[in-house]
Amino acid sequence: MNASTTPLVRCQWCSSDPLYRQYHDEEWGVPHRDARHLFEMLILEGVQAGLAWITVLRKREHYREVYRNFDAQFMARQTDEDIERLARDPRIIRNRLKLRAARQNARAWLRLTEREDPVAWLWQFVDGRPRINHFSADAQVPAITDEARAMSRALKQAGFSFVGPTICYAFMQATGMVMDHTQDCFRYAELGGAPAATGSE
Repeated sequence: MNASTTPLVRCQWCSSDPLYRQYHDEEWGVPHRDARHLFEMLILEGVQAGLAWITVLRKREHYREVYRNFDAQFMARQTDEDIERLARDPRIIRNRLKLRAARQNARAWLRLTEREDPVAWLWQFVDGRPRINHFSADAQVPAITDEARAMSRALKQAGFSFVGPTICYAFMQATGMVMDHTQDCFRYAELGGAPAATGSE
């Protein structure tokens, strides 16, 4: 088998689902500093609690539709009647606690942005730079770190919910605050884990 037909090696958690592969290949672990994207991912990671991430990915476009591309002001204005309507929408995850949390988090996000740059505020937990990890296997990747605990505490103090330390670490991985592609994954070198191979010397 020549190099052009050798299958790419991906992180072990990435299934063969095309949507999952696209997310792994193009988004996961890539540093993001766009406020709207960070807000979207914070909401979606909270939605994921107790579920498989692929479930959220499959509903992501519907969330973008019902939340008007994660417009925090629109979400913050939702009434209880709006929440009940969303709770009957089969295109999204119909969990009333999570739907109310999304509204609460939109309101907390708006309060945060009134006094802080939310991008810099979130990135402060990794000192403003991606943490490049060097794990050889998925089993070595932590579910929680001290930085995630600190982010969780700060978010809760700011009025957010569904932001426990496990959710916060998943958020940090997703937005490239930490790079946890394993060393055998083709994205590891591309995202700064190690120099790309340059051939024999």
